[in-house]
Amino acid sequence: MEMTTCLWFNGNAREAANFYTSIFPNSSVSDNWIAPTDTPGNQQGEEIVVNFKIFGQNFIGLNGGPQFPHSEAISFQIPCSDQAEIDKYWQILTADGGQESQCGWLKDKFGISWQVTSPEIMKYLGGSDSEGSQRATQAMLQMKKIDLATMKNAYEGK
Repeated sequence: MEMTTCLWFNGNAREAANFYTSIFPNSSVSDNWIAPTDTPGNQQGEEIVVNFKIFGQNFIGLNGGPQFPHSEAISFQIPCSDQAEIDKYWQILTADGGQESQCGWLKDKFGISWQVTSPEIMKYLGGSDSEGSQRATQAMLQMKKIDLATMKNAYEGK
């Protein structure tokens, strides 16, 4: 048995599933569920559920209506291997109405929150040099998109 994350959408779950699976590796859209009768959020014949995977993890896109918008209380981390990967995901996810936030956080065009980050960050934020970690943290607090070179330079006092 596997856990599945359910994301609530206002009628655009299929669009979101197609968008996410076009971006991330090991991702696919599998099946859906059509309303057999009218429901509180859908009419008979409308798509209620879209099942998909991102990075091999199970997701359900639920077309539930406008009552529950997304918030930063839930976010998904993308562990990028280098700056080029950070830049790629940042550009794709902030396009077409996405919103930059702070410290590597953003909202995509569907309102889903993402943290575009890298394991390398912890070398600077949690490094053995506490003053360097403080400098790296201060540098990160000034960023929207993570800049690994800037964080490294701050950590090293450059």
